Amino acid sequence: MSEAGETVAEAVAGRFRELYGADPQGVWAAPGRVNLIGEHTDYNDGFVMPFALPHTAVAAVSRRTDGVLRLHSADVEGGVAELRVDALEPESDRNWTAYPAGVVWALRAGGHEVTGADIHLASTVPAGAGLSSSAALEVVVALALNDLYELGLKGWQLARLCQRAENVYVGAPVGIMDQTASACCTAGHALFLDTRDLSQRQIPFDLAAEGMRLLVVDTRVKHEHSTGEYGKRRAGCEKGAALLGVDALRDIPYDGLDAALERLGDDEEVRRLVRHVVTEDERVERVVSLLESGGTRAIGPVLTEGHASLRDDFRISCPELDLVVDTALSAGALGARMTGGGFGGSAIVLAEVADVEGVTKAVAEAFAAAGFTAPRVFEAVPSPGARRLR
Repeated sequence: MSEAGETVAEAVAGRFRELYGADPQGVWAAPGRVNLIGEHTDYNDGFVMPFALPHTAVAAVSRRTDGVLRLHSADVEGGVAELRVDALEPESDRNWTAYPAGVVWALRAGGHEVTGADIHLASTVPAGAGLSSSAALEVVVALALNDLYELGLKGWQLARLCQRAENVYVGAPVGIMDQTASACCTAGHALFLDTRDLSQRQIPFDLAAEGMRLLVVDTRVKHEHSTGEYGKRRAGCEKGAALLGVDALRDIPYDGLDAALERLGDDEEVRRLVRHVVTEDERVERVVSLLESGGTRAIGPVLTEGHASLRDDFRISCPELDLVVDTALSAGALGARMTGGGFGGSAIVLAEVADVEGVTKAVAEAFAAAGFTAPRVFEAVPSPGARRLR
């Protein structure tokens, strides 16, 4: 473990001791993620390509045998929350505690005898920035309980359980990408994931070696997945699949898109959603091909295409995200797009090392001129997935 990781682990373990009066049985970490390409394809059984961030949720955890679940977060005001594991009920909790409690509920609903835990959490994943802070929280708790209770679950199985926790317990209709990225990504790679069968390929993605950087620009505009707009898009995609007689939009081939859109007639809203999903799946496959053939710089225009589709067809961008993309491209970036669920959050910018400073300055000045809150900009480095720290 790195020196920084050891420092974080010790700080979280120390706070656990203060809260609960004993050392934790272990400390675990799970990262947030950036999605390189493949947005809103995961719940359509399609392709995605995320990679893990160095920003993590860290949990110090110990088992309990008395059916009590005690939860505390360094990032939320308030004391220790105490719950009974046998009283956990879906959609009964509207607080942050729903995420770790939902994992316990999902494990128990899956037949795993989890009899309680003491948990202290601290996260550096920016909340509401489209970087999967909730998935990191879920996965770190799931991994800790998997280890402590010796459940023997694989990363993809933990991801499925965490998705169920968020879908059913929290009530947010998210796909499988975020949890799988947090659980399964590896350092120096992007994860090419087929969300239908959960098959994975680790695609080498070392921009520094090729003289490039990928910037994350957090617009500081917050979004909430469990509110209506995300659910409306998902329902619209499901309607499109039903009208076209397929299990999911993944089943519409790219070369059959025009015929599919014609069959949808004048339902313009559904046509736009279908067009985005089918073309986005093709963009993921194109990026994989380019990265594997050494054409990394050529993925820039594909990222930009993805943003136009999310903005014009899926209609989930916002003025701040569009300003990041337009300004970055004007300042010499190779490509840019919004990332995450939309309606705020973050954009990613691919740029040559020599252009990073100019792009960053141009975006900051554009936000100031527009009267927007100053964005947060940082480099995204493909990092390890969930792991035990101590």
